[in-house]
Amino acid sequence: MKTMTITILSLTLVMLGFLQVQSIAMEDTMTKPGDMKMKSDGMEMKHEDMETKSGEMQHDDMKMKSDGMKMKSEDMEMKHDDMKKDEKMMEGDTMKKSQAIIPTDAELRNRLTPLQYKVTRKDGTEPPFNNTYWNNHEAGIYVDIISGAPLFSSTDKYESGTGWPSFTRPLNPDEIVEKEDRSFFSVRTEIRSKQADAHLGHLFTDGPAPTGLRYCMNSAALRFIPKDALEKEGYTEYLALFK
Repeated sequence: MKTMTITILSLTLVMLGFLQVQSIAMEDTMTKPGDMKMKSDGMEMKHEDMETKSGEMQHDDMKMKSDGMKMKSEDMEMKHDDMKKDEKMMEGDTMKKSQAIIPTDAELRNRLTPLQYKVTRKDGTEPPFNNTYWNNHEAGIYVDIISGAPLFSSTDKYESGTGWPSFTRPLNPDEIVEKEDRSFFSVRTEIRSKQADAHLGHLFTDGPAPTGLRYCMNSAALRFIPKDALEKEGYTEYLALFK
């Protein structure tokens, strides 16, 4: 009887141990899927984190490229502005070549002789037969004493017998201006230089053919440049007049 009781107790303990082992195993089984899910969620989180970082990197890269394009655009604008500045400078240089800078009245008083100043700025007249170019027969051109603008050529100069240098026509009609002169109780046509507004002389209609005109000028308002000095003085284009 005692032996049987011990056997039953032993079997009972074994059964209890078996049941306890199964219970632990079931708890482990129930716990593992959750853990796996958490690990899976962790992987998803890492994946999302990677996607976020990748998106941020792409966005930053695109932003950098956009900034680079913006910088290139600004660089192109700067180059365009530089080109515009260069063009303006070139235009300024062209204007300087085609239009002389006229000195101030004070500068002209120091630069010109009293007679030259009187003729060009006070509409004076030099004495006949007692001036520089009335009897000049050398080949060349006559320019404005102030601006240097080409006005007359020796090819159109002739002996008028008046005692002043006379021409049948101007070298550059665009460089002279005609004005009505009512001084000395008469009506005459005054000739002035366009750029310097200098008094040059008068125009008469008693000249020889082919124009029938006489541009009677004051030597004091002109500067003569001989044919051989035209290139040196910057008037090369007028060499063709003497070939």
